[in-house]
Amino acid sequence: MTDYDSDNIFAKILRGEIPSNRVYEDDETLAFMDIMPRADGHVLVIPKSPCRNVLDATPEQLAVVIATVQKMAKAVKAAFDADGVTIQQFNEAAGGQEVFHLHFHVLPRHEGISMRPPGQMGDFDLIAEHADRIRSAQVG
Repeated sequence: MTDYDSDNIFAKILRGEIPSNRVYEDDETLAFMDIMPRADGHVLVIPKSPCRNVLDATPEQLAVVIATVQKMAKAVKAAFDADGVTIQQFNEAAGGQEVFHLHFHVLPRHEGISMRPPGQMGDFDLIAEHADRIRSAQVG
């Protein structure tokens, strides 16, 4: 396994060097909108502390991130009146990981509607509207 690269895009987002549409933040985690959403309301959840993925994360990093994943899953399900939620997490290039900072994808899902293909830039105004809906739907 390679060492953590502090210049990865999510580390830059955490430092405020790259803008992001944040929907939730606490002392340990950050949730923000994916700019290439595979579904309306596609959110990414990351720890604020450095780790590449599940393979090198500490149990503490995993615990705080999964708690935020659950919070975001409930928020996106409510915000989009979704039938379900897909949670994705990839590890190392062979496992599909593209950004080497631990992250979980949280996507609201509707019966009979497929996810969009990966790698397609979203409409930033629409993403901002979706972020507002998610922020408004958060409870507890």
